[in-house]
Amino acid sequence: MIVGVPRETKRDEYRVALLPVGAEELVRAGHTVLVEHGAGTGSGLPDEAYAAAGATLVPGAADVFGRADLIVKVKEPQPQELSLIRRGQTLFTYFHFAADRHLTEGFMATGATAIAYETLRDDKGRLPLLIPMSEVAGRMSIQEGAKYLERPQMGRGILLGGVPGVAPANVLVLGAGTVGANAAKVAAGFGANIALLDTSLERLRYLDDVTPPNIDCLYSDRHTIRERLGWADLVIGSILIPGARAPHLVERDDLKLMKPGSVIIDVAIDQGGCVATSRPTTHADPTYVVDDVVHYCVTNMPGAVGRTSTYALCNATLPYVIDLANRGVTAAARESAAIRSAVNVYDGRLVLPAVATAFGLPCETFKP
Repeated sequence: MIVGVPRETKRDEYRVALLPVGAEELVRAGHTVLVEHGAGTGSGLPDEAYAAAGATLVPGAADVFGRADLIVKVKEPQPQELSLIRRGQTLFTYFHFAADRHLTEGFMATGATAIAYETLRDDKGRLPLLIPMSEVAGRMSIQEGAKYLERPQMGRGILLGGVPGVAPANVLVLGAGTVGANAAKVAAGFGANIALLDTSLERLRYLDDVTPPNIDCLYSDRHTIRERLGWADLVIGSILIPGARAPHLVERDDLKLMKPGSVIIDVAIDQGGCVATSRPTTHADPTYVVDDVVHYCVTNMPGAVGRTSTYALCNATLPYVIDLANRGVTAAARESAAIRSAVNVYDGRLVLPAVATAFGLPCETFKP
């Protein structure tokens, strides 16, 4: 099989979908690997490293999309890439279709197959290709939140950890999954006061046992959220319903409860955001202010730390890339429940119910 790795074109995206060692493993298995010139530069991986691993370097994205059977990416196809996708081709990447109807319908029109990192479940029900980037985003959310609490960034002018004689900041984390737990852990290390909310009592009991005493694990309901919004200096939105649009836990009127200069980091923005006033932003222009509350809603947070993120992502994705290349997409999906769970669009037909529900689109049953 011909496996293609294009250079990412989303703004301020520095990750690459395949390490040189991944190219070497695919070549050893008898596959051809096409890598666009400069694909790994943002992660500190030069073209020479891919060439030494046996990959074939090609000058542009058109060469990759024009020849490859399987395209391996990091972010969803950008508008200029959709026109390059061929019927019968397969893309393996993050899609987050439920947050973007235009992307969903545009990809379906190509007649290609979409296998999404974010919906792939292993035999234990985990999301192994989402977890590493959720870890990065969760940790980054506190790093970014601390910065945007500074007064020059329109924040309250608060040091996250405080100093002796001055109280630290209050941090509200909505959702105790991978993002939320990592955010709470980093915020606790800063010395902040943290309220970590979730609806799973089992998850809260576990985290209550293993987290520091400055993290309060609380059951999430409407009253608790509203109460803690008035208490918080920094709010982290980390809600995930795999494949579906994130629910709004913070409504527009709720912003009136928050302190002027407080900050929202909506990590759920990839799936539409869990705050009603959230809208996608970029690393180049990451924030905006609504009702005196700073909103940070960057859709590719891990892309800013490309070297760390690339290694973390590729460590998780490579076994599935090799499986898809070795067995072919249809056979791999038939024989692997994990890969089958990741198929969102098959030959141009939507097969993921959560996305169909989000947009009122027809959905077929996937039978590879």
